[in-house]
Amino acid sequence: MTPHAKTKAPPETPAYLSRIPEAEAAIRRTADRLTQPRVAVLACLMSLDHAASHFDVAQALAKHHPIDRVTVYRVLEWLVEVGIAHRIAGDDRVWRFMINDPNASIVPHHQHAHFTCNTCGQTFCLDDVPNKLNFRLPVGFKPSEVDLKFRGLCLHCT
Repeated sequence: MTPHAKTKAPPETPAYLSRIPEAEAAIRRTADRLTQPRVAVLACLMSLDHAASHFDVAQALAKHHPIDRVTVYRVLEWLVEVGIAHRIAGDDRVWRFMINDPNASIVPHHQHAHFTCNTCGQTFCLDDVPNKLNFRLPVGFKPSEVDLKFRGLCLHCT
């Protein structure tokens, strides 16, 4: 090879591929069908440290696990239904999805805070914020959920 010959960089392996065995195990625990789209979508969410939109997931899977957009959406909804993930409404009215902490006692109720970055727009779950807030509602009010959201700059944007 001549010193001026161009070499191709090895193709980048997506991070979610390493999470496939973990995703398969989580789906098996639901006693529902183990399908390739479910495994791929869940592995993708497991590889992220922030909430992802339907579009983000479909785009991340496009090269190695191309799945049509309707199937991606159905899988995301199924993950929420079985309690593996939860969805967060963004300021742009786009749902974003994130896996639940399997060790948290609040998983079925999804009562924790979120942090949205003002610069990049990514949303992160804040599981360390106490889920019991000390406040009083007017007499007769009965809350069904708490949505506590912090805004600012994330670690990557500061």
